[in-house]
Amino acid sequence: MNPYRQSRIRRQLEIRAQVLRAVRAFFQNAGYLEVETPVRIPAPAPEAHIEVPPAGGWFLQASPELCMKRLLAAGYDRIFQICPCFRAGERGDRHLPEMTLLEWYTAHADYRDMMTQCEQLINYIVNCLGLPGLQYRGAVIDLEGPWPRLTVAEAFARFGSLSVTRALHTGRFDEILGLEIEPALGTGRPVFLYDYPVQCAALARRKAADPYIAERFELYIAGLELCNAFSELTDPVEQRARFEAVLTQRAADGKARYPQPETFLAALTDMPAAAGTALGIDRLVMLLADAARIDEVVSFIPEEL
Repeated sequence: MNPYRQSRIRRQLEIRAQVLRAVRAFFQNAGYLEVETPVRIPAPAPEAHIEVPPAGGWFLQASPELCMKRLLAAGYDRIFQICPCFRAGERGDRHLPEMTLLEWYTAHADYRDMMTQCEQLINYIVNCLGLPGLQYRGAVIDLEGPWPRLTVAEAFARFGSLSVTRALHTGRFDEILGLEIEPALGTGRPVFLYDYPVQCAALARRKAADPYIAERFELYIAGLELCNAFSELTDPVEQRARFEAVLTQRAADGKARYPQPETFLAALTDMPAAAGTALGIDRLVMLLADAARIDEVVSFIPEEL
């Protein structure tokens, strides 16, 4: 018997290669430019619950968004990238410390446009793979659009043990979302969970009709969170203030303080209204290959290196 784990996952890696080809074809056909940006950066976008690995005095990116938004400011209106991203301390059936992310940005669009693009992209990939439909862990997923949309407040009221307001007040928002709400999302059809509290969306634009809500969504299919997207915040003053609030919270929690990404903040002045989406390629391949664990869809896992 072949002792190598890689010999047992060839089918999944072939599906992964097909997915990457389909992703590139989708965006190239839509007039997007594929770009590459550095994975080692001097300052990450600070997030309360994401730890960014240090690298020679700089950091390995958790996302390419800061550099990609600087390209938007420079006049690139449709761009996408497939790249490695890094999260310290993340390991589990659905998490790796190094993951592959698809990220794309569209100028003069908002988060509702991104929802439509997500529907189109995933249906395109399924068709490219020649799949008759989508099944994951025994569940049949109906991909016919438009996909349902559920606000965060509605999700907490329907599936959570606390209201969203109470969950935020008691510091249990992420706990309830992860343990009580996420497993119930996208079980028969994909669902967009949208309109997050603004304190849970550090880089997203506020809704004009409700300044306490941010134009952010996550896409769930069969309980898997596949992507995070939002209408972009382009006000450098508000963005700096939000970053400072996150850094203050990190300090209170005893976490490392990251430097402010000054070049990004300076570029926001020239950035057009835009929307962006970050989609986890590894989880998408899990879904399409009907894989229970993320280990089944990557050529090497950290324990093998």
